[in-house]
Amino acid sequence: MPSHLHLIFRSSLGDPSGLMRDFKGFTSRKMLKLIEENPQESRKEWLLWMFEYAGKKNSNVKNKQFWQQNNQPIEIWSFKVFEQKLNYIHNNPVETGFVTEPIDWKYSSARNYGNNDQTVLEIDIN
Repeated sequence: MPSHLHLIFRSSLGDPSGLMRDFKGFTSRKMLKLIEENPQESRKEWLLWMFEYAGKKNSNVKNKQFWQQNNQPIEIWSFKVFEQKLNYIHNNPVETGFVTEPIDWKYSSARNYGNNDQTVLEIDIN
């Protein structure tokens, strides 16, 4: 999705909060660097200003804030819940009108499940 991200993950160290913290830190640094260094990004100044403005409103942020502070975690405690959340994630781009079929969304694991397509995302289907 252009404005948000859905993940299903397992923390092998039993620390999902730490995993999310590290994921957000790593991806925000990479994304901000890509925006700053891309001469073709027409919204560069506005985006960087928005991230800086958001960072000033948050005492936990040193400079720019890329991700929102809060998450909406849901513990997946059964296979039924897993299937429900996976179907929600796969159908999210369809419900918003971006695509007509879940496998058509480029950055969806629906492609992995539906076509065994690992070209964009590598996931553990087990």
